Amino acid sequence: MKRILKIASAFIGIIVGAGFASGQEILQYFTSFGMIGTVGTVIATALFAYMGMMLTKLGTRMKATSHKEAIYKVSGNKWLGMIVDYVIIFTLFGVGVVMIAGAGSIPSQQFGLPSLFGVILMSVIVMGTIMMNVEKVINVIGSITPFLIISVVIVSIYSLFSMDASFTNLEATATEQPTALSHWFLSAINYVSFNLAVGASMSLLMGGNEEDERISALGGLVGGLALGLMIVLSHLAIFSQVDVVASFDMPMLKLVDDLSPVLGVIYSLVLFGMVFNTAVSMFFSLSARFTKVGTPQHKKFVTIVTVAAFGLSFVGFTDLVAIFYPLIGFMGLFLIFALVRAPFIMKSRVERERRKSA
Repeated sequence: MKRILKIASAFIGIIVGAGFASGQEILQYFTSFGMIGTVGTVIATALFAYMGMMLTKLGTRMKATSHKEAIYKVSGNKWLGMIVDYVIIFTLFGVGVVMIAGAGSIPSQQFGLPSLFGVILMSVIVMGTIMMNVEKVINVIGSITPFLIISVVIVSIYSLFSMDASFTNLEATATEQPTALSHWFLSAINYVSFNLAVGASMSLLMGGNEEDERISALGGLVGGLALGLMIVLSHLAIFSQVDVVASFDMPMLKLVDDLSPVLGVIYSLVLFGMVFNTAVSMFFSLSARFTKVGTPQHKKFVTIVTVAAFGLSFVGFTDLVAIFYPLIGFMGLFLIFALVRAPFIMKSRVERERRKSA
């Protein structure tokens, strides 16, 4: 059970970065559609559970040390494998940039500090952490996640019980907010697709680090279900106070700050930790795709990529979420297609090998 929860916690930690933990993703993808956006969160929960299970299970089955080999195998087609590989590479770098930018928004909104302070701090600690091995990185990611889960549950319950207007009355305000996509169903699918592209590489690496396929599969399943529950709760919390928090880069942080300034400080630290989680996952997986972890080439690659992300982060957090995330979501549909086909491809491969050995 401990190993299952470890994988589940790390899976959540990979995906729950600046956009989710801040509430900005939830606002754009779900709350902006009002009541029907709640149905979208339920659909997203079911998809996350299945896809999370598939990713970690495949990682174990293939003993993945990089997403490249696993993706090409499960795709069953050279061109599909190449497309998914490039989608993941683009995603790892793009989301890493968004995380660095998000690190600047947190101290700016909460403490009035220059955004540059958070951007520089995040860039430095991310580079330092990635120099560790994969087991240590998984431990770091998983250790921070429980604090976020507890925070989201508490804030959501408080927001729902303290709401001044009904959801019906707030519907108009919610639907006035900028949306990531034009239709709620498409938005829900795009959100899952985007996050799978974000979490695929590190999830495969986590699965490759676990010997028992059943444990890795259950870890991905539990992680996907827990992530979905957090999406539902976060959406309802933001929806219940949308007239207050919609104008902020970090809606969830605003909710916590209104509850208690002290808790606001604590949540800002947890939020910074989740941004760190995702940034580390992105750049660690990207470096593992092109270099051998722990080598001088690996360290040089990490440094170059982080410096490049630092420069691009000045576009701005909210703008980067609006630009990168829907684009990655559409590209990530290739990954969903590959994962849906994966069980059939694997079964066919096993049957061919059995006939050859007979």
